[in-house]
Amino acid sequence: MTDTQKTLTASAKVEVPFHDVDAMNVCWHGHYLKYFEIGRAALLRKFDYDYREMQASGFLWPVVEVHLKYVRPAVYGQILDVRTKLLEYENRLKIGYEIFDEATGTRLTKGYTLQVAVKASNQELQFVSPPIVLEKLERAWAE
Repeated sequence: MTDTQKTLTASAKVEVPFHDVDAMNVCWHGHYLKYFEIGRAALLRKFDYDYREMQASGFLWPVVEVHLKYVRPAVYGQILDVRTKLLEYENRLKIGYEIFDEATGTRLTKGYTLQVAVKASNQELQFVSPPIVLEKLERAWAE
C-alpha cells in the first residue's frame, strides 16, 4: 500500500450550544478541546479502536500534548465540521484537527493531540504502539 492509501480521516458535525458561548456570543476557547474530542472519537471508530476497545485491549491512551491555533471564533448556533486525520501511529497517536464553518467552509481552528499507550495493568508507558493498533489499522486500510 502507498502512504496515501494509509491515510485515515473522519468528520463530525457539532452545533455550538448556548452553554459554550460567553456574553459576547463567542465560543469560549476551552470548548474547542471538547470539539476535538468529538472528532477524535469519530476517527478512532473508523478503525474500531474507540475507548471501549482501547480498554478491552489492556491499554490506556492519555492525551499528553495538545496544540490549538485559533483562526476565527465560533459562535452560538454555528454548525462546525470537525475534520480529523491520523498523522502518526507507530510510537504514539498523533491526530490532526481542523474545524470549519459548515456553511461557508471557513477554517476556524486547527491543531493536534498526542496520545501515548500505557499498559493498564501496571501503568507502564509503551514506547511503540501495541500490535492491536497496527492490526486494526491494517484492517481499516484494507476495506
